[in-house]
Amino acid sequence: MLKDFEIQALIETEKRIVHKNPAKGFREENRHLGCRLELESVSDEEKKFKVFIRQSVEFIENFSIGLQHEIFILTRYNGPHGESSRHSDGHYAKPHIHRITAAEIASRNMVPQEKHRKITDKYRTSEEALWIFFRDTGTINFAKHFSELRQTKLFNG
Repeated sequence: MLKDFEIQALIETEKRIVHKNPAKGFREENRHLGCRLELESVSDEEKKFKVFIRQSVEFIENFSIGLQHEIFILTRYNGPHGESSRHSDGHYAKPHIHRITAAEIASRNMVPQEKHRKITDKYRTSEEALWIFFRDTGTINFAKHFSELRQTKLFNG
């Protein structure tokens, strides 16, 4: 069973992207643009991670970037989802970060990270969120795979 400090260490451990699908740009599927990444720990190549990136085609502020290890989504960086009444904290209307906890893993909840979230002002756009996400998750070679981040729009092309 993972402890909170181990979860934090997994999130922060230095990682490198070893595969991106699609290799260039993003794929449109179900009215979203997105891609998937496979990462490995720099210090322990046996530690594998996955990243998903999704952004609504119709409501570009609605995006989600998540880091997964084994079966657990450790953290997700989300944009506003366009509504405020679904939860009392109003996080659906603001950028927010979900983070899994040891207690949630112990509860065996299939979607544990939904309960623990924090509204953030660290980013406002998907481009900013992706930069912050890669920095916070110790992903060292993202610029090689996301040259689009140097341009004005991340999800164009």
